[in-house]
Amino acid sequence: MTRSAILDRAAQVLDARAETYGPAAASFTAVAARWSLTLGRTITPAEVVLCMIDLKMVRFAHDPHHRDSLVDVIGYAALLPEVQS
Repeated sequence: MTRSAILDRAAQVLDARAETYGPAAASFTAVAARWSLTLGRTITPAEVVLCMIDLKMVRFAHDPHHRDSLVDVIGYAALLPEVQS
């Protein structure tokens, strides 16, 4: 798969998720609020994105040929500027 194809696939996934779940910033803000309660400290939406990237990196390390994990890492990284304050 070429880099252009991987980037195009990541963009398609982001568009599909936005259509299904709404704006990424709102979703990550909601997750941050829940994780803040669970962990007993304030979690930011940007920290949620970074943790999701870490999760996907663990999965990608387990199977470096699993393209969905690579696409997800790229997608989360692309969303990081949207949630940074």
